[in-house]
Amino acid sequence: MPAPADYRAFCRTAPDVPVFAQPWYLDACAAGGGWSAVLARENGRVVGALPYFHKRRGPFRYGAMPPFVKWLGPYVLPELRGDPAREPAAVAALLAQLPPLAAFKQSCYPTLTHWQPFQDQGFHRAARHTYRLPQLADLAGVEAGLSKGIRRDIRLARQRVRVVHDLPLATFWAVNRLSFERQGVAVPYSEAQFRRLDAALVAQGARQLFFAVDAQDRVHSVAYLIWDATTAYYHLAGDDPALRASGAGMLLAWETIRYASEVLGLGCFDFEGSMLPGVERVRQRFGAVQTPYFFVWKYESRLFEWLERLWKR
Repeated sequence: MPAPADYRAFCRTAPDVPVFAQPWYLDACAAGGGWSAVLARENGRVVGALPYFHKRRGPFRYGAMPPFVKWLGPYVLPELRGDPAREPAAVAALLAQLPPLAAFKQSCYPTLTHWQPFQDQGFHRAARHTYRLPQLADLAGVEAGLSKGIRRDIRLARQRVRVVHDLPLATFWAVNRLSFERQGVAVPYSEAQFRRLDAALVAQGARQLFFAVDAQDRVHSVAYLIWDATTAYYHLAGDDPALRASGAGMLLAWETIRYASEVLGLGCFDFEGSMLPGVERVRQRFGAVQTPYFFVWKYESRLFEWLERLWKR
């Protein structure tokens, strides 16, 4: 199995490795476990990679998705994508090199379309989807695709709040937490984990904060944009439940889209998806296109599978 050093070297030359699979990003997200990677080669040249995150519970080591990582599926060089022979061969080679794990669960990139190598090696899959604006270079066209309701919300929000970028990270964290509290669910990451990731993104120049603030300096909404060489991601967000009626959340979503197009010059904007009907409707009202991806899993230990069901009760 290649050491992470081999993968790090590959990522320095591969043209479009997603931000979630960059070694520095995985380093920042690997608290509570560890990560490694396997590589696929053609004639001695690396053409694909599969990073994976692993954790331990009792005697079991298993593969899972770490916090803040949306996708971590096989990556192949652009020249292989869509090739009916080369892409499946590279993916099959990657899967064959995975180490013995009690279970393996991972979300694959939307660019991955060949399922057969997974099926051949006993994986199961579930179809999921994200929402994307794939023609971000045409910002006027994106704006024309906004629904009337979104346009109205943005227009009214501009009358109530201003958008700034320079408030403390602690302010973002506080408002981000409020959205989870409103839904009655625990925040799925700690403040320490969030700060660790933020420091890594800042060091790479790969994030921007957005705050919607009113005349009384109350923060209505926050948004956290990250990006890689091709795509910007609406990674985290939050609203003050007492101020949600201002429409500031819609304004910030639009401002992140505008920033990705006008400042970053990127061609694609990804809302990072949600299977929740209410969230899906909002993304559709922004004109975003539903984009499918695979969630794959495989159990090598029947005992671990049985225990995992027990732990979830």
